[in-house]
Amino acid sequence: MKIQDIRDLSTQELEDKIKDLKEELFNLRFQNATNQLDNPMRIVSVKKDIARVKTVLKEKELGINTSLNA
Repeated sequence: MKIQDIRDLSTQELEDKIKDLKEELFNLRFQNATNQLDNPMRIVSVKKDIARVKTVLKEKELGINTSLNA
């Protein structure tokens, strides 16, 4: 998931996204424990997506302007 896509979401959508990603992470960990996980790097990817969403949520909370004028 790209950071710009995350920044375009509303606060409620971000909170919903965190919930969905945490649920996906739980399922991936469960699959890993039962040796059914095809791509173990997906766990790393989902963790990074959770961190990105939390970062953007905190930026919005603090009112930090992160738009790039490029």
